[in-house]
Amino acid sequence: MFLLLSMAACQVERPDTVLSDGQMENVLYDYHIAKAMGEEVPYGKNYKRVLYVEAAFRKNGITKAQFDSSMVWFSRNPEVLSKIYENVNARLKGEKESLEALIALRDNKPRTSKAGDSIDVWAWQRLYQLSGMPMDNKITFTLPSDSNFQDRDTLRWNVRFAFQGADYDSLSAPVMALQIHYKNDSIVGDMLRILKAGEHTLSLQGDTLGAIREVTGFVYYPEQKEQRPLLLSRISLMRYHCTDTMKVAVKDTLAPVSGKKVETVPAADTVTKKPAATETSGSTGAVRVRPRPSSSAAGEQKPKLQKPSVVRPVQNSQLKLDKSEKRIRP
Repeated sequence: MFLLLSMAACQVERPDTVLSDGQMENVLYDYHIAKAMGEEVPYGKNYKRVLYVEAAFRKNGITKAQFDSSMVWFSRNPEVLSKIYENVNARLKGEKESLEALIALRDNKPRTSKAGDSIDVWAWQRLYQLSGMPMDNKITFTLPSDSNFQDRDTLRWNVRFAFQGADYDSLSAPVMALQIHYKNDSIVGDMLRILKAGEHTLSLQGDTLGAIREVTGFVYYPEQKEQRPLLLSRISLMRYHCTDTMKVAVKDTLAPVSGKKVETVPAADTVTKKPAATETSGSTGAVRVRPRPSSSAAGEQKPKLQKPSVVRPVQNSQLKLDKSEKRIRP
């Protein structure tokens, strides 16, 4: 009994004028849709924004004063308001997906793919039958990229082929092909001939070619000598995001690592020569210089250069002849 009383005392009291959780959820759902519609109104028609919000209040049978007073109480109890907004967000998300599907049907385009990794982005029917006749011999698709596509995504197209009779030869076999078109006009593709029944897969991995523009593919069924219908089923186009960290190749692969000292080789002109080794005599303390070894081979002596003789000019006016010695002297 005491436990029940304590639990009742811990519960938050709600005034009678405050809307219930269910009513507040419906009001907030319509209120946010009305606010979003008002954001698309031109500047000259701002009065429609007020009309949209008032229409949301009239739909739920309340006034703006009741909504404001209820929001004051819910803002003081954030736990209750948080749970209500979780339900509102789930409803808005479901409504968004339904609207995207309707818009895709109206524009004859696939709807926006789901966000995340390992997503099936196939937006068409998953069962086809081809007869090989000119008007019924192929299926094609074009899937434009959206904001959920990333660089270096991997696309894997899986189709199950079923037919009656023997296996096909290389001339009459069906062909499936897949291509990835990039925004820089690059194309990566692959093709496969279907010789046996069963599931067949084509995988393309985007390299460092940039952003994806669109994904295209087709299945072609040549005309057969005997009518053999071809059944295509379990069609899926899986998209996988790249999980490694290499997006762009590093230009300088010898870049220094932070925290480590890079050893450099000094230039030839900055290398200092070591002084010649010296020896000190123990008795006299005189220092004797040890000769450095010569770079020439042992026993080979360098030729001595003779100093060239200098011939001095002699003036004739200063020459005198010594008859006794018979020589010229200055």
